[in-house]
Amino acid sequence: MNLKEVQSVKQRFGIIGNAPGLNYAINVAIQVAATDLTVLITGESGSGKESFSKIIHSLSSRKHGQFIAINCGAIPEGTIDSELFGHEKGSFTGAVDQRKGYFETTNGGTIFLDEIGEMPMGTQARLLRVLENGEFIRVGSSKVQKTDVRVVAATNVNLLAAVEQGKFREDLYYRLNTVPIFVPPLRDRGEDIELLFRKFTTDFAERYRIKPIQLSEAAKLMLLRYPFPGNIRQLKNIAEQISILESESNKVIEAETLTKYLPAVSSQASQAPMVLPGAYSDNNSFSERELLYKVLFDMRRDMNDLKRLVLDVLKNEQDGHEILKNNKELFETLQSGDLIPAEPEKAVARLLPASNLIDVDDYDASDAPSEVTVEDITHETEEDDSLSLEKKEKEMIVKALRRSNNKRKYAAQALGISERTLYRKIKQYQIDEED
Repeated sequence: MNLKEVQSVKQRFGIIGNAPGLNYAINVAIQVAATDLTVLITGESGSGKESFSKIIHSLSSRKHGQFIAINCGAIPEGTIDSELFGHEKGSFTGAVDQRKGYFETTNGGTIFLDEIGEMPMGTQARLLRVLENGEFIRVGSSKVQKTDVRVVAATNVNLLAAVEQGKFREDLYYRLNTVPIFVPPLRDRGEDIELLFRKFTTDFAERYRIKPIQLSEAAKLMLLRYPFPGNIRQLKNIAEQISILESESNKVIEAETLTKYLPAVSSQASQAPMVLPGAYSDNNSFSERELLYKVLFDMRRDMNDLKRLVLDVLKNEQDGHEILKNNKELFETLQSGDLIPAEPEKAVARLLPASNLIDVDDYDASDAPSEVTVEDITHETEEDDSLSLEKKEKEMIVKALRRSNNKRKYAAQALGISERTLYRKIKQYQIDEED
């Protein structure tokens, strides 16, 4: 990463902050700007996605062309086709004249489609044709026209979940997501919060010729800990409120005063992890059943390791077989595995309500034999590992890869393991990622 170039771009576009996630996003925007690739910018509302579209346009070969930003969610469904692609006279009620659409007037430039997830399905089909062939048809016309426009799209919703729900075209999603850029939420930018707050209060003080406010150390700490669900937009509003209402006190703002301007946020919302690029919504995440599988697999693996350790000790004992025979409680636990059932489905059936599960047979643990050898227990442990644990673990990895479109990073996050561990498992189970 060229930090000097990143810093230059931040100064040029007035971007404040030094968070690694922010610097990485800017670096990707700089690299992709020189191409004509379609870019999809993701991030929460108010995190500053539009600034990245301006960076891409200004650093591209289209910088002398027109740049237009369109909020797809703000245009009524009945008129969005006309706005984007134009219409012919008399094509619908109120079309008293011919009109050029944005894709025609912005030929040679860049169109920023904000809130792309709100675009109607019919308009998505028209947009896909523009992206694939550079062609469009005005509403009410049959004449195919050409355009050379670069599309930068942005969204604050999970488009993959929208695809699964039938609300967004899958082919359009992959066409838009040629180069993804994720803008981190404000709560994950650390000290950037204080820098931005200072910037907003200083600008406000200069504009209205008042004394800029300052925060005490306790107030700064409170500001850094606040989750800011509205991101930068919310921080700016708070900074301006405090500046105008507390300026006459001429005092340093204490934590008690700051509390009055920070809207209450539920503990669940403040502690919730941020949504990563490509992360899943509730409808796309691993079910409670699958998560319980994973917990049981981890517990079972630990139990099997403990079994092997005990067996190794017994094998090295001169009277190992006698120890097993004389300590039936020990070897019954080792063999029967009552602590962790051999079949995780049976354990899950006990942990989840019946309404959440498919039908499963009643599980009856077999009684342990009166005498067990070391070889018997070793054989059982190995069989359980190969036929139950490894099979289910492989199934979960395959499912995670499929849901994340074979992106290991997101699959590893969904499984709760490191990307390195996932790579090792893929090799171990000889999983074909192209399937």
